Amino acid sequence: MKKDTIAAISTGMTNSGIGIVRISGEEAFRIVAEVYSGKSGIVNEKTHTIHYGFIKDGTEIIDEVLVMLMKAPRTFTGEDTVEINCHGGTYVVKRILETVIKNGARPADPGEFTKRAFLNGKLDLSQAEAVIDVINSKNEYALKSSVSQLKGSVKNKIEDIRKRILYETAFIETAIDDPEHYKLDEYPDRLKSTIGRISNEIKELIDSADNGRIIKEGIQTVIVGKPNAGKSSLLNILAGRERAIVTDIEGTTRDILEEQIQFGGLTLNMIDTAGIRDTSDLIEQMGVDKAEKYVRDADLVIYVADASRKFDQNDERIMGLISDKKTVVLLNKSDLKTELTKEILQNRMSIILKNENNAGIVAKNIPMIDISVKEEQGIQEFEKLLTEMFLNGEVSFNEEIYITNVRHKSALSDAYESLDKVIVSIENRLPEDFYSIDLMDAYDSLGSITGETIGEDLINEIFSKFCMGK
Repeated sequence: MKKDTIAAISTGMTNSGIGIVRISGEEAFRIVAEVYSGKSGIVNEKTHTIHYGFIKDGTEIIDEVLVMLMKAPRTFTGEDTVEINCHGGTYVVKRILETVIKNGARPADPGEFTKRAFLNGKLDLSQAEAVIDVINSKNEYALKSSVSQLKGSVKNKIEDIRKRILYETAFIETAIDDPEHYKLDEYPDRLKSTIGRISNEIKELIDSADNGRIIKEGIQTVIVGKPNAGKSSLLNILAGRERAIVTDIEGTTRDILEEQIQFGGLTLNMIDTAGIRDTSDLIEQMGVDKAEKYVRDADLVIYVADASRKFDQNDERIMGLISDKKTVVLLNKSDLKTELTKEILQNRMSIILKNENNAGIVAKNIPMIDISVKEEQGIQEFEKLLTEMFLNGEVSFNEEIYITNVRHKSALSDAYESLDKVIVSIENRLPEDFYSIDLMDAYDSLGSITGETIGEDLINEIFSKFCMGK
């Protein structure tokens, strides 16, 4: 591990009230003593104290500052750390960083402070990755999940599972080496039961990844409906601004509009599409074709139906598209005379499903809400419904763990497959040393989540994605 002292700007590069230059390493205190001027020296001051003074480049005063001193090991990186709190102008912060580098520090690589925290044992790799997830959180649930992982929810669960796997591996190896004192006669059945419980726990973590992706990345949401049903008006209401052009002319929206919306604690990656109808207009038809493509790839389809107009072949076409998708129907213009009801739509969906499956099955119960975009009615009910659909209502991160990292999910899947091989070996009555081979594979796969069994190249790749100064 590099022992040189690193420095970087840890706040955003924009004019602001405060800027922070962070220094970490064995020479941190010496370097700050070279550039700091105050009532007294700073090298021998107590740890975790703040000192008022000035940063100077030679005899030139650059800025009035507060300097925070933190001595190893009680720091984020586990090394001596200094944070210079200065005024937040981009020029002054850069000047202070340049002065610190001139006096012996080197510019930090992206994520190098957190990487040093990991290498010095202050964080495991899952916690380190949670740091960047906190920074990149897009909504309330993403932030709560990231903070939960930063506090060690994933780490503690993985360590518990690995501990149990290691115990079984050690027992097998000991019994093989000392058969006089350790008998394996009834052990395979007991091991099978233990592995079954562990596999179920890992499977629950893997299954949580779908919700985890939605929490972290957002719900891929597509708005569909006939022309002039109120799709663009709905987008504008949810976005809180005039994102889409709204007119009384049918076919106004011809291409795809995308907007990321925070809604009910979730993130909706929302796409407003062209109104779906039969048209001879080539450009409009291209928009309709795009709409149908986006529906196929969506996590959620919002079907905005015009309650003031009768059900027609365009509604039929839309319902055929959404028959196998997670869908919410918003019956818009409910403040006007109603021509289209929930009952009519549900009946039509039953007929469509019957024709598609030739089995006379009962239509799925699609959630439907009466709304009026114009009067902003029904929006709160829609918000509550989405939370229940995707996260079963309010989410607690005290006990429940959501896997939000693709790398973690892959490692869990590898571990699950290795444990399944153990079960197969037991059922086929293979020798016990076969068990320990696959158990250790599972142990190593889980260790890659916490960083205990991972190569330097992958570690470097992970931290290279961090922002500068973190």
